[in-house]
Formats: sequence, structure tokens, C-alpha cells
Amino acid sequence: MAQISDGMNYAPQGKPNPVVKPGEFGFAAAYLEHGHIHGQCNGLIEAGATLQWVYDADPAKVAAFRKAYPQVQVARSFDEILADPAVHLVAAAAVPCDRGPIGVRVMRAGKDYFTDKTPFTTLAQLAEAQRTVAATGRKYMVYYSERLHVECAMHAGDLVHGGAIGRVIQVLGLGPHRLNKPSRPAWFFDKARYGGILCDIGSHQFEQFLFYSGATDATVAHAAVGNFANPDTPGLEDFGEASLIGDNGTSNYIRVDWFTPDGLRTWGDGRTVILGTKGYIELRKYVDVGRGDAGDNLVLVDDRGEQLMNVAGRVGFRFFGELILDCLNRTERAMTQAHAFKAAELCLKAQAAARVLTPAR
Repeated sequence: MAQISDGMNYAPQGKPNPVVKPGEFGFAAAYLEHGHIHGQCNGLIEAGATLQWVYDADPAKVAAFRKAYPQVQVARSFDEILADPAVHLVAAAAVPCDRGPIGVRVMRAGKDYFTDKTPFTTLAQLAEAQRTVAATGRKYMVYYSERLHVECAMHAGDLVHGGAIGRVIQVLGLGPHRLNKPSRPAWFFDKARYGGILCDIGSHQFEQFLFYSGATDATVAHAAVGNFANPDTPGLEDFGEASLIGDNGTSNYIRVDWFTPDGLRTWGDGRTVILGTKGYIELRKYVDVGRGDAGDNLVLVDDRGEQLMNVAGRVGFRFFGELILDCLNRTERAMTQAHAFKAAELCLKAQAAARVLTPAR
């Protein structure tokens, strides 16, 4: 199911590592607008969760989903899922502008929510979700897949937090994506619905900055967006960049774009560079250009020398098991709610602050 050339349908699969017994943690999948729902479901199922329901208003989307997960029951309505006491968590990948309101419904029904990124398209949606979390005690978790579902990115966190490169100074994040324009739905080109490029795919990068740097807040020093090559779809931003300054003195630069060339064998040459006082780490997440097929490459350089590690199949995707246990035990091992919301807030603020670059035609 992992479509290496198509980011919208890229769904990593790992080794089963159940943290609960069969039937102990039921979940539902709903609003199947983005292929990331498969990655969300794969991770939960491998961690022992039981997929019980699927819902979408489009029968074709449901039929395609059932080919991948034939065991699932089809819900007649979303309310049928919300009324089932056996459902602990609802995973969803709705149109971005709908993700916040759906999450509020889920939490008010007494269930935890696991949405694809970006989790919101407006600060008002974020504020409403924060109020609902406070009132209900439920979780609003986010599938920041470019860290959570990438083994070298998870291993980098272990190294950084273990002191391998000293104190982090800067995080550089590059998130290029392949456009695959003919396959994209109409909402993809409507900025009010997808939120803008820094809000959408930029959310991955801001989350990683907070995680690796240890910052708990940041200010936007610079942001810019543009449409350089798609005048026929003026609502699409095909380029974005931003710089942040963390509350602990760290800095961040990100660049996201829809310019992956057709000659690259994967959907994007995603890279992260983490600079510390005693060394640096570079992640070559999905491909090692010109040198083989493998992704999940981690470069570590410190005073002792240079290391190139391929960690594919060696680290796993522990976020999903930790999320299940967090839902059952009301803990925050997988990700704190404050962290999930702060990453969302930063991408919304960067998007709002972005200068529009006007290229020469």
C-alpha cells in the first residue's frame, strides 16, 4: 500500500507490535478525503487496535477502503460511529477545513480524535478545539506523518534527546512534494479549504522543529508563499518558506513546495538537518538520491567521526502503540496535547504572516 511515487497515497507499513489484546481498543475511520487515512489505520492496526467501522458519504471511497480493510463494517452515518461505545478513537482525513469541526463533534461524543495533518485551517477552529479538550478531557491528536511514520526521524529524536549532538541550535526542514495535479481533488486548489501551503504541508516541518529543538513556543520571523508554475489554479500555493525563533533561542527554517521532478523515484526528497553544539544530524527520509533505493537514512557527524546509518526496519513506529495506551490510560507519552496544538498554531500564524511572492511570468 505504500505508494512511493505518490505522496497523497503514501501509507507506510511496519511490523506488528501490539500493545493491546484483540478487541480491547476499537477505532473507526471516517472522512476518507486523503490517502493518509491508510497510514493512520496501518499504524493503529499494527499496534493492536481493532478497526470496527468506516464512514464516508462517497460509496466509491468506502468501497476502495474496504478492499484494503475487508474486515471493517460500513456505518450508515457518522452518528452511528459516535453512538458505539466500543469505539475509543476516530481516525479521519477530511478536507482540511472540516477537520476541526469534526474533531469537536468526536470529542463531545466522548471519544478521542486522530486527524490527518493539517489539523486546522483557522485560529478560530484551533481555539474551539482547545476549549473542547478542556471541557471534555478527550484527545485531539494529529498524524504528523513526516516524523511519526519515518523511522530515521524517530531515531533522530532518540539521538538528539540523548545528547548525541549537544544542545540544538537550529533545525532546517525541507518538504518537497510531487504535485500529481490531474489526480488532485477540487479542494486541493481552494486555499480556503486546504489552508495554504505553510498551513498544510508546512505543519510537518513546524512540528519537527518543536520536537527536535525542545522549544515550546516560537515567533515567526519571516514567511513567504507563491504560485510560480500553476497560473491555471490560482488558489494553489506551490512554494512556501518560513523562519521561526524558538522561545529557547533555537532557530528554524523550512521550505515546502510542489516541485518534485518526475525523474525522482519517490514523491519527495524530504530532508531535515539538526545542528547542535557538538555535531549535526541529517535525515534523508525517503530516498538517497543517486545511491540506491533505500530511504530512512541518517547521517551523524560529531567529534568522533562520520556515521551513515540506514535504519529501515530497525526502529519501528512506536507512536501508534503509545497513542493507544495514552487513550486507555489518559497519559501523554505519544505526544502532549500542548505540542500538537502549538505546531498547529505556528503553521496558522506563519500562513497568516506570509508575504506573497509574485514571480515574473
